[in-house]
Amino acid sequence: MSAEAADRVAAVTSSRPSTPLQTSWFEFLLDGSLLEKHLERSHPDPAAVQLIIQFLEQASKPSVNEQNQVQPPADNRRNRTLKLLALKVAAYMKWDLDALEKGLTIPVLNMLLNELLCVSKVPPGVKHVDLDLSTLPPTTAMAVVIYNRWAIRTIVLSSFPEKQTKPGPHQMNMLSIVQQEKEMTDNILTVLKEQATDSISVLEGALQLKKDFYVHTLRTLDLLAADAAANGETESSTAGLRISADELHCQVHYDVGCIFFQQGCTDQPAYQKARDHFRQTKELFPQISLYFSLPGQTFIKDNVSRVLPNNFRRSVLREFLYKVQLGESGLDEVCHKLCVCNAVRDALEGEVLSVCFQQLLLKPSRRTVDFILEVLTFTFCVSFENLAGEIHASNDLELQLINVCTLSLEELPLLFVVSSHKLFMELLKEEERKVLMEQMRKRSATINLSAKPLPSFYDIPASASVNIGQLEQQLILLLEPRRIRQILIELHGMAERPYWRVNSKWEVPPDYINVILSIKDNLTKDLVYILMAKGLHCISIKDFAHARQLFSACLELVTEFSPKLRQIMLNEMLLLEVRAHETMAAEGSKERPPPDLVSRVRGYLEMRIHDLPLRQVVGEECVAFMLNWRENDYLTLQVPPSLVMNNPYIKLGQLLASTCKELPGPKECRRTAKELWDVVVQICSVSIQHKRNNDGRVGLIKHRESSMGILHRSKFITFIKKLREPLVLTTLISLFVRLHSIVRDDIVNEVTAEHLSIWPSTLPTIQAVDVEAVAVTVKELVSCALTLNPNNQSWLITQADIYFVTNQYSAALNLYLQAGAVSSDFFTKAVPPDVYTDQVLKRMIKCCSMMNCHTQVAVLCQFLREVDYMTAFKALQEQNSHDAMDSFYDYIWDVTILEYLTHIHHKRGETEKRQIAVKAIGQAELNTSNPEEVLQLAAQKRKKRFLQAMAKLYF
Repeated sequence: MSAEAADRVAAVTSSRPSTPLQTSWFEFLLDGSLLEKHLERSHPDPAAVQLIIQFLEQASKPSVNEQNQVQPPADNRRNRTLKLLALKVAAYMKWDLDALEKGLTIPVLNMLLNELLCVSKVPPGVKHVDLDLSTLPPTTAMAVVIYNRWAIRTIVLSSFPEKQTKPGPHQMNMLSIVQQEKEMTDNILTVLKEQATDSISVLEGALQLKKDFYVHTLRTLDLLAADAAANGETESSTAGLRISADELHCQVHYDVGCIFFQQGCTDQPAYQKARDHFRQTKELFPQISLYFSLPGQTFIKDNVSRVLPNNFRRSVLREFLYKVQLGESGLDEVCHKLCVCNAVRDALEGEVLSVCFQQLLLKPSRRTVDFILEVLTFTFCVSFENLAGEIHASNDLELQLINVCTLSLEELPLLFVVSSHKLFMELLKEEERKVLMEQMRKRSATINLSAKPLPSFYDIPASASVNIGQLEQQLILLLEPRRIRQILIELHGMAERPYWRVNSKWEVPPDYINVILSIKDNLTKDLVYILMAKGLHCISIKDFAHARQLFSACLELVTEFSPKLRQIMLNEMLLLEVRAHETMAAEGSKERPPPDLVSRVRGYLEMRIHDLPLRQVVGEECVAFMLNWRENDYLTLQVPPSLVMNNPYIKLGQLLASTCKELPGPKECRRTAKELWDVVVQICSVSIQHKRNNDGRVGLIKHRESSMGILHRSKFITFIKKLREPLVLTTLISLFVRLHSIVRDDIVNEVTAEHLSIWPSTLPTIQAVDVEAVAVTVKELVSCALTLNPNNQSWLITQADIYFVTNQYSAALNLYLQAGAVSSDFFTKAVPPDVYTDQVLKRMIKCCSMMNCHTQVAVLCQFLREVDYMTAFKALQEQNSHDAMDSFYDYIWDVTILEYLTHIHHKRGETEKRQIAVKAIGQAELNTSNPEEVLQLAAQKRKKRFLQAMAKLYF
C-alpha cells in the first residue's frame, strides 16, 4: 500500500470527529467530472491554488531511466492531463491574477502561464511584441495579454521589500529547496525585467483593440483536449468567457500605470505616463460591469454562500444610488444589477421584496430581464451549463421568485422571454408551469384563431393592434418568431390578404414554392413563407443564431400538418448547421463537427423519399462538408453505389477522397487518379461539330454552352470553391496545373505544383478541351485556396508561376518572396532548397531582369547551385538599372562578381561606386583562403539579409 493510501485509510479509521477526507491529486486523473464538483464546494480541500501546485509539481517531476539516470519530465498523456487540470483550475478562478499571485510562487505561476501560452497556440519562438494581436484568435490574444500583465505586475511586486525569516533548526533541511526556488525566481525575474519594454508594448497594443476579448474556460479547455486527441490543433475563438474591452482596458491601464510609476524613481517622465494610465483607469472604472465594480466576492456568488450581511449589501446599493443622484453617468445599470441581486437574496431569506425591485419590474429592459434570469440560474444551479446540478432552493422558493418575475412584468415579449427560459422549463414542475401560464393568459386578450386546433406555436395570444402600415413595417424588420406570428394574427384580423408578398426581397427556393403556397390556411401559409425567407436571409449574412430560432419555429409549426414540409425544414436546418460549422472553420476554429451532425449528413445523402423536393445545394454542401472534415472512409467505402451513379457531387467526392487516400502511392495505385482526371477533363470539354466553310474546307465549331461532363463547369467551380481541406485543394490544383500545361503546350513556361506525376501527360482529344475555361479555373482555384491559407508555400509557388507565365513579373516576384518567407520564418533561417529550386531562382532572376533591376539579378545569380556568371556579368553591364545598385553590393559574396564590378566601375570612371565594390571585396570573411565553413556562413548571412531587403521592397 502506498503512503498516500495508508494515510487515507488511517484517516477513515481515526476516532476523531468525522472530517471530510482531503481529495488526492490522482483522483482527478481518474474521474474527469470530479474537478468542477470539487471546486464548487464552499470550502474545497485542497483549495484551488493548492491543486494547481500539486498538478504542476507532479507533471514536472523528472523521470529515471533504466540506467538510473535522471531524465526531464516525460511528455506523456498523464503529464499533459495534469497540466490541463492546472489550467482548468485557473480558468475556474477566471484567471484572477490577484488570487493566483497570492497563492502561487513565481516559478509555479510562470510554469502555469507558459502552459496557457502553449495550449492557446501562441506561436513558439516568436517574441510577443512581434505578434499582431488583432489577427490572432481571441483566446490566443488574451493568453498573450494575461502573460504580459503578470510579467509587469511581477516586476512591480518584486521591487517591494520583504522581511527575511531566519530559519530555525527544524528548517535547516529545507534550505537547499528554498535556495533552489530563490535561484529560479531570480532567473525568471531577470528575464522578465529584460523583456519589460516588450511587455509594455504588447499591453499598449492591446489598448488599441476595441473589440471584446475571450479567455479560456473549463469548457474550452476540454475542447482543446478533445481536439488535441483528434488532430493536434484547435483554436477556440469566441467560445470562452467574454471580457469586454472596457473591463480589460481598465485592468491593463492600471497595471501599465504601476510599472511606469515604479520606473519614475529613475526616469522622471515615466511619472507622467503613469498619471495618464491611472486617469484612464479612473474613467473606465464606473463603466465596467458589476463583477468588476464590487470588491471581494461578488453579490451574485454571495447569494449562494450568504457571507455578506444584508445591511452591507443594501448600503452598497444606497451608495451607488446616491452617486447617480449626484449626476455620475454609467452607474444606472450597476444599480439595477445590485437591486436584482439583493431581491434574490431577500427572497431566499423569506423577506419582503424591496419597492426598488418592484419598480424595476414595471418597465425593465431586455438586458435587465436577462440579468434576472442569469442571477436566478446561478443561484439555483451554480452552473448554467448543468441545470440538473445541485439545487440551492426549495420548490416553494423557486415558484415564488418566478411568480414575482413573470406576474410583475407588463411587457408581453419580455414575459415570453421568461416563460421560455431553460430555468422556467427545468426547475418548475409541469403543474406549476401550467398554473403560471394560465395566470399569464388571463392577463392578455384571447383570440379565436379557427375552429380546428392549431400547433403549440400559436398558443400565445397577440397584443393590441395598431394600423396596418406600422404592423407591416414591423413584420419586415422583426426576427423574433413569436412576435412575427403575433403581428400576422393582427394583420389577418384587420384585412385578409397575402402578407408573404409585403417585402419583395423575401425569397424561398423555387423548389419549395408550390408546397408552401398549397397550404390552405392563409395565416399559416404567410407564417411558413416569412419564417423560411427570414431564416434564409439570416444564413446569408451569417446570423446563425436568429436563423436557428426562425427555422425551429417553422419546424414546430409545420410538424402538425405536413410531413413533407417537416422534412423540408429538417433538410434546411441540416444545411444551416453545416454552413454554421464551415463558417467557424473558415474563421480559424479547428473544432470537429459533432458526431450527430456527421450522422445527419450521411442520412441526407442516403435519403430517398418519393415526391420530396430536394435542393441541389444541400447535397452539394453535404459532400463538401464530408471532404473538408476528412470523412474519406465513408465516401470511399460506405456510400451506396447507387448514390455514386446518380449524384454527380457524391461521384466527385468519392474520386477526390480516394485519390487523396492514395497520395503518395506507387504507380499501380493511380487508377483512381486517372478516373478523376477523366471526369474533370470531360467537365472542361465542349461538344464539337464539323462544318464545311464557303471555301470548301472543314472547320470546327465548339458549343461552349453545352458540357459533356457529369456536371456543368460553372456548377463544378461553385462546388470546388466550397472545399477547404488542404490535401483536397492540393490535389485539385495539381490536376488543373497538369491540364493547363497540356492544353497550353509551352514546355519552357510550365506552372509547377505538387504530385504532378500522378496525372496523365497527354490528352487523346485536346481540341475538345476549353483552354480558356481551364486557364480561368486554375487561377480561381489557387486564389481561393490562398484565401484559406495564405502561408501554403506550394500554393504560393503555383500562383507565382501563373503570374510568371502570363508576364506579370512584379506580382510573380512578390509571391516567390512570400513562399520563401513563410518557409524560413521571414528569412531568419535558410530557405529550403525544395522551395527555392534552380527553376524558381531563374524565374526570380527573369522577373528582376524584366523590371530592369539588374543589380538584383546579379545577386540572385549567386543563389543558383552553379553561379551563372554570364547572366550576372551581362546584368552588371546594364547602365539603365531601376534598383539601388551599389546599395546591394554588401549582399554579394562571390569574389569573382565583386572583381568584375570593380573592373566595370573603373572602366566607366565611377570612382565612388568602385570604392564601394572594393570595400565589399576587402571584407575579411570573404577571403578565399578562409575555411569553407567561414565562406558558407558569410554567404548564408548575405542571402538572408538580401531576401529580407527584397521583401521590404516587394511586400
